[in-house]
Amino acid sequence: VKTGSSSTGSCCFYLCQLTCTVSIMVDLTKWPLFSLMSPQELSTIRKAYVFGTSANEAIYITSDDEVYAFGLNCSNCLGTGDSQCTIVPKKVDILSGRKVVSLSYGSGPHILLATEDGELFAWGHNGYSQLGNGTTNQGVAPVLVSATLLNRKVTEVACGSHHSMALTDSGEVYAWGYNNCGQVGSGSTANQPTPRRVSSCLQNRVAVSIVCGQTSSLAVVDNGEVYGWGYNGNGQLGLGNNGNQLTPCRLVALQGLCVQQVVSGYAHSLALTDEGLLYAWGANTYGQLGTGNKSNQLSPVQIMTEKERIVEIAACHSTHTSAAKTQSGQVYMWGQCRGQSIILPYLTHFGCTDDVFACFATPSVMWRLLSVDYDDYLTVAQSLKKEFDNPETADLKFCVDGKYIYVHKAVLKIRCEHFRSMFQSHWNEDLKEVIEIDQFSFPVYRSFLEFLYTDNVELPPEDAIGLLDLATSYCENRLKRLCQHIIKRGITVDNAFSLLSAAVRYDAEDLEDFCFKFCVNHLTEVTQTAAFWQIDGNLLKDFICRASRCGAFRN
Repeated sequence: VKTGSSSTGSCCFYLCQLTCTVSIMVDLTKWPLFSLMSPQELSTIRKAYVFGTSANEAIYITSDDEVYAFGLNCSNCLGTGDSQCTIVPKKVDILSGRKVVSLSYGSGPHILLATEDGELFAWGHNGYSQLGNGTTNQGVAPVLVSATLLNRKVTEVACGSHHSMALTDSGEVYAWGYNNCGQVGSGSTANQPTPRRVSSCLQNRVAVSIVCGQTSSLAVVDNGEVYGWGYNGNGQLGLGNNGNQLTPCRLVALQGLCVQQVVSGYAHSLALTDEGLLYAWGANTYGQLGTGNKSNQLSPVQIMTEKERIVEIAACHSTHTSAAKTQSGQVYMWGQCRGQSIILPYLTHFGCTDDVFACFATPSVMWRLLSVDYDDYLTVAQSLKKEFDNPETADLKFCVDGKYIYVHKAVLKIRCEHFRSMFQSHWNEDLKEVIEIDQFSFPVYRSFLEFLYTDNVELPPEDAIGLLDLATSYCENRLKRLCQHIIKRGITVDNAFSLLSAAVRYDAEDLEDFCFKFCVNHLTEVTQTAAFWQIDGNLLKDFICRASRCGAFRN
């Protein structure tokens, strides 16, 4: 991926549709497939790619450059050497240790992958020779594409539905596979069984980016010009007409502009200039051009003219969805979004364009090979959690049952009204370095303080009763609800009546109703426990009266 700096200092990229990578903090579990993985497994992932007709297949690369795949395995697109689907990730052995730089999915379906050493691998459906090996035999595992590319280093790959493209480090574009509309750029409509250099207008130009629609192809060259070829029935080539092109044609409408990124959806295209201007053209059935209507555009039209500078655009040939990110980090989406047609760019609360495709695209694929940054960076929440009970950074400690808990005054004041009041000048505690606590146990008080740092509580139900008492005393309503939830999950015949007693004592009505119903439903067993006969007489009378009104003693 080639990068350059804009006049404002922000990064602008020469990016392709599916093969570019970017390092961002992203939650992979927004894609349902990855929600099955543990945090430990997720932390090993450095690059990921979700694809398939229902976004039900995925490939990911770990920090030690091992490649894994899991999901449906349609047309052997997992590359595992067999046709079996798998919910458990399988290692793709042939790619072990190879540094993946580019990956693309064709909805035919097939997969292309390029490594840091410039090798090109292909697998999956091959009915039109889109794997570039000169045959139409399906590929069940990655195979090195060597024909005509043997001495060339591939830096980027792109897939249409049944055709393929590769970009070399010298700026040459190669294409092969299905060619019914001229998408291979050979000057004919004959299928191309092996990689063939796309020449014509591109012969003496250096391409820096390639992208495919379903049956169309686009390339950006180093001076910012855009060339298109293939199917043009919806105007997706941006040439001002809807005639197919068998060889590359320059988009004259973009003359004078320096395009730095181009992306293609199913049948529409977007281009971003070095000045942060956004242009759209092609099919508009779902409003994917963002023009405010559903009319196709045969030539590029500028959109989002009233918005701030655009720094990234996103689309994917599997979908009719578009997205863009502005200089200040605002993310917009439009087109087909969860079945709705959004005809104007809609401001979201997402932090990256990838989230748009995870949450609103149909299917919810990844529009690019996603590179996940897991350096040593910690979020604010993670940093707070890490510093809890840390004597090296703490400026205050609580002594409970002879044991210390190390905390930070500022955090306590921010998170809890009780401590905000405590650390005022008229409270003695404000001047102390150690505060003694004698009304609560160590596990209970430590859990409370940890909750202020993490928003989480991990206690057995019996201790949660003590924490419920504390939450009631300190007027911490959310903590009170969490305690009630823990107690509900841990209720048993043996502790039910004790928990009912606690619920009554701490005025937790919802918990009281829950415990009461449990006791009634298990009345015979509950009345035989020690807790039942050790309970306060008034509570016992109230329980018997209430239970009788419910018909508990009818039989």
